[in-house]
Amino acid sequence: MVHSPARRAFAAGLLAVGLLASGSGYAQQKREIAITRQPGIIYLPTHIIEKQGLIEKHAERLGVPGVTTKWLTFTGGGSQTDALLAGNVDIVNTGTGNLLLLWDRTRGGVKGIVATSALPLLLVSRDPKIRTIKDIGPGDKVAVPTVKVSTQAILLQMAAGEIWGADQSGRLDANTVQLGHPDAAIALANPTHEIKTHFAAPPFQYVELRNLPGAHIVARSPDIIGGPLTQGQFFTTTKFADANPKIVQAVRAASEEAQAFIRQDPRKAVEIYREVTGDKTSVEDLLSYLAEPGMMEFNLQPQGTMRFAEHLGRIGTLRTKPKAWTDYYLPVAHDLSGS
Repeated sequence: MVHSPARRAFAAGLLAVGLLASGSGYAQQKREIAITRQPGIIYLPTHIIEKQGLIEKHAERLGVPGVTTKWLTFTGGGSQTDALLAGNVDIVNTGTGNLLLLWDRTRGGVKGIVATSALPLLLVSRDPKIRTIKDIGPGDKVAVPTVKVSTQAILLQMAAGEIWGADQSGRLDANTVQLGHPDAAIALANPTHEIKTHFAAPPFQYVELRNLPGAHIVARSPDIIGGPLTQGQFFTTTKFADANPKIVQAVRAASEEAQAFIRQDPRKAVEIYREVTGDKTSVEDLLSYLAEPGMMEFNLQPQGTMRFAEHLGRIGTLRTKPKAWTDYYLPVAHDLSGS
């Protein structure tokens, strides 16, 4: 049967509409979302989100019912980003260094959604001869979550550059040993272990300072970078974000609600943290940690991330230097006053 050109055009138009409709439907078909994080109270907003089902709640509000989230805990950012690139997880929550490196290596194929926390990191040592970063000698070992690319490793590079000159930024790289915070805390507690210094994250740094004989602060992240630095943020592939825009919006809304909950009821928040993580630290101790300086920096906007990016660009780690933090964050965050 022969169809007129008008009839064929009409049929083609119907087909295009059908494909767009099916494509739109496919874009919202992702219902099981896998998300990673690391141990510690630095990820407190994610524990609130999980316990209260906030991503599911906001996804349904946005017209995507039936979403379920699977939360996975990794000991380091490197393994998280490997899982993201392999397609084994959909979203990760980890440090700024990992976000910047993936954004660079994928040529913008990985971007941030929103920040969740900018809590201080402390370089803790039980070695009496290490009182400042200058005192770290060739044989001293410093535990960091991921060598060279974790937030802690990059902070050491920034500090070394300030102390010994920009061309010496990598001076302490050889001193770093890759250990997740729980294992690093165990190592530090062993008086015979070669690792006597740990660039830690909350709550591990406070547990070490309060319980290990001779433990003391060598350096603080706010002093190195000049203010708060985002340690936890959600990021994902742009492919996932483009296919699931309402899930991305739900992650932002869930993060904002969780952060508000922490500020309004910190006691309930740490009780949820203990329940979700199995951490045996007492509620009173956890609340005392949150009372430490800078420990309530739970904000959506990225903080201090361009200082990180500038450092990584200066030493050649980033092949592409971002012009602004919005280059490596999705549009869902662009209305925020980030840095």
